[in-house]
Amino acid sequence: MGAQLRLVRRRIGTVQSIAKITRAQELIASSRIVRAQQQQRAAEPYSRELTRAVEAVISRSTNITHPFTTEPTDPKRAAVLILTSDQGFAGAYNANVLRESARLRQTLRERGIEPVLYVAGRKGISWHRFRDLELADSWSGFSAAPRYRDAKAIADVLLAAFEAEDASKVDEIYLVGTDFVSMLTQRVSVRRLLPLEITETDEPSPAGPLPSYEFEPDPERVLDALLPQYVASRIFYALLEAAASELASRRRAMKAATDNANDLIETLTRDANKARQAEITQEISEIVGGASALASASATSE
Repeated sequence: MGAQLRLVRRRIGTVQSIAKITRAQELIASSRIVRAQQQQRAAEPYSRELTRAVEAVISRSTNITHPFTTEPTDPKRAAVLILTSDQGFAGAYNANVLRESARLRQTLRERGIEPVLYVAGRKGISWHRFRDLELADSWSGFSAAPRYRDAKAIADVLLAAFEAEDASKVDEIYLVGTDFVSMLTQRVSVRRLLPLEITETDEPSPAGPLPSYEFEPDPERVLDALLPQYVASRIFYALLEAAASELASRRRAMKAATDNANDLIETLTRDANKARQAEITQEISEIVGGASALASASATSE
């Protein structure tokens, strides 16, 4: 009985240590997510205005033919940028992103397009390497706190592949990331970065009329300067959303783990109390039995 009590108490100590770790992870994620949301809100106006500038250039030009806006006639290869986290303890965050990227790869192959994988985040890199999936390039070390230079480095590699003239050329660029909806909701999304999807519509822009520009020397050269910044801005904003989503997922997962640990501690404490009570009852029974035996022996000797 004593061995069982020691085992239960040892388990209680182990679960208490785990609860301290998960609680600390929850508090760290809660403190960092505020800064991640602030960075996301700060980057949104620049991304929005840059998008409006690109829309204005394209809408004001009638006969523009630019590689970034021209649909490929027979696409053969597509770059797929997958945004995952560098650390774990984030619940189903990485699993959802990797599952959606697998669906995208299957869809591309059904269209006869070879997916070329680019991965950001140690979890995604290790996942692909474990399955012997070839990576064209990878980045890590900034998933929870991305900077613009990180997005610029990724954009430079993708644009170089998009503009290449040899066998490394890609005809399309896709991004698989996570949109931050709220602290409780994060949604995996797949969007095509290049070529730009141009849709003609008569409806007014929700942000108001597009500004009127005068192009010098021509719209093509203006797009040459704008579109690389546009792609880097889109990637940077996606990285910020992924960072906020990662921290929110980690906070939620660690809170659930802490609550489960506390529930388990209560259950184990009851088991320990029951074992201790059974031990005390057994000791009392042994004392009473011994006293009765001594009393019987004394009465027999008299």
